[in-house]
Amino acid sequence: MMKTNNKIEKRLNLLIESYKLGSGINFIDDMNLPVNTAILEILNNLLEIIFPGYTGKKNITTANVSYVIGELLCKVRSSLETQILLALKHGCRINNCESSCDCKLEAIETTEFFMDSILDIRKLLILDVKAAYRGDPAAKSLEEIVISYPGLKALAIHRIAHLLYKKQVPLIPRMMNEIAHSITGIDIHPGAEIGEGFFIDHGTGVVIGETTTIGKNVKLYQGVTLGALSFTKDKDGNIVKGCKRHPTIEDDVVIYAEATILGAVTVGEKAVIGGNVWLKSDVPPGTTIGISGINKV
Repeated sequence: MMKTNNKIEKRLNLLIESYKLGSGINFIDDMNLPVNTAILEILNNLLEIIFPGYTGKKNITTANVSYVIGELLCKVRSSLETQILLALKHGCRINNCESSCDCKLEAIETTEFFMDSILDIRKLLILDVKAAYRGDPAAKSLEEIVISYPGLKALAIHRIAHLLYKKQVPLIPRMMNEIAHSITGIDIHPGAEIGEGFFIDHGTGVVIGETTTIGKNVKLYQGVTLGALSFTKDKDGNIVKGCKRHPTIEDDVVIYAEATILGAVTVGEKAVIGGNVWLKSDVPPGTTIGISGINKV
């Protein structure tokens, strides 16, 4: 037993020493981090507000809807403000700007802006649900799409995360993105701009990069990648950040399964990209591209 205890103590001491190196992956004495479980609860409550009753966890009726949704709105507002404040304080610590920032005021203002935008998110998602119904002959009802389609869930979380990303909230949008990714297998960076009426059919393995722009009424199938080419580096060998590096997909485009579109290229409106296509150049509007590489206008 003594020998075992000595081994444990030795391992413990080695770990403690490694913590002192400040590697950026330990957060001792740093309370300024959003909490994953709190972010997940916020998302679940927001989805209940946007699609009331869809989880089945709450019995929402005409008689009680104002009370149930009112309670959820209060919970979301309070928790979101707390998590945004933690994220902002962490950002200030990283950027050494704590003395010049009023994180509390910014957290309040950002939270109020977000709460005022919930209805706008809901309106967008109604159009997305209708697009899924139009685009999938297997769909029997709008309710089926809301309850069971992973693409809709990933998109709903993305629209929530994207709004916070646009308000430059640190950490939380990426945390939301990864929650959606782990649940659905669909990876949409919160920075991606996605127009109304977007539909991801099946969805597993879809990847949409940060600077992607997607127009209206676009349809993707499983395994599609809207990604970047090899990254540009500066004179010191560091990756250049903040530049457009992902595709622009214009209105009414269809992209079939396992297609890969890379770089800051533009796929013109009403184009059709076939399955397994590897694409690194612009596509004119109305063009169909198959795996053979033959274009047909």
